Amino acid sequence: MPEAGSDWTPGEVDPIVADYFDMLALELRGETFVKARRNAALQELTGRSRGSIEFKHQNISAVLLRLGMPWIAGYKPMANFQGALITGIERWLTAHPALFANPRAEAPATGFAEATPLFFEAPPVPSFEPVPPPLQRIVRKFDPALRDARNRALGKRGEERIFHHEQAALRDAGRADLARKVRWVSEEDGDGAGYDIRSFDPAGRERLIEVKTTVGTGTTPFFLSENERGFAEERPDAFRLARLYDFARAPRAFELTPPLDRCVMLRPETWRAEF
Repeated sequence: MPEAGSDWTPGEVDPIVADYFDMLALELRGETFVKARRNAALQELTGRSRGSIEFKHQNISAVLLRLGMPWIAGYKPMANFQGALITGIERWLTAHPALFANPRAEAPATGFAEATPLFFEAPPVPSFEPVPPPLQRIVRKFDPALRDARNRALGKRGEERIFHHEQAALRDAGRADLARKVRWVSEEDGDGAGYDIRSFDPAGRERLIEVKTTVGTGTTPFFLSENERGFAEERPDAFRLARLYDFARAPRAFELTPPLDRCVMLRPETWRAEF
């Protein structure tokens, strides 16, 4: 029996990490499981108490929050985790890379043509809290902003969601004429315009919307191209950034308006080299 309050060993960390990801996969597929039974099995396997195991589950959620991944409902992220847990999660994701690249890979894709309108929340208040040093290495290795940027299917589904939302919102406002004029610019003309969707407000003013989609939380970082950033400065009256998040479950959204550097911390990630 491990001493109460003692650090978890790799032999104890690995089973709880594996069990957590198994429960997460079940939850994302909509399948039921009994947390108390899973906890009891881990108690028998590790010799740890029920409360200790619950806290460790919350620690795992805290790491997944920083990695821009969904976590199990009911296991609210709790920091103050030990380095061995981070290493254990890194081992698991390295062995199962698809879980990071697409946490809902086994779930069927959802069509959004007839989806209900989105409710746009207030954007998160910037805190600019740095990533704790123990997490920096795993966040660099499993970069959620880079993952989402590479997932073209996710990006396209997010744009589709906003496209249909804009049409529905205009129809609900009695502007079916404007709803018919909404264009999915990135799909029809290709990337390069600096935005994805050309829409309107009920008064007929342009809304030029860049869509950023993630399976993570509302504070998951994202990439903004220089073209998109420049267009936001060029057309601050019309540019809007629609952030879709928690896309692995039920999409939630908020909107950012220029100047963007008042909403998020913009940090250069690449350099252009010319001769």
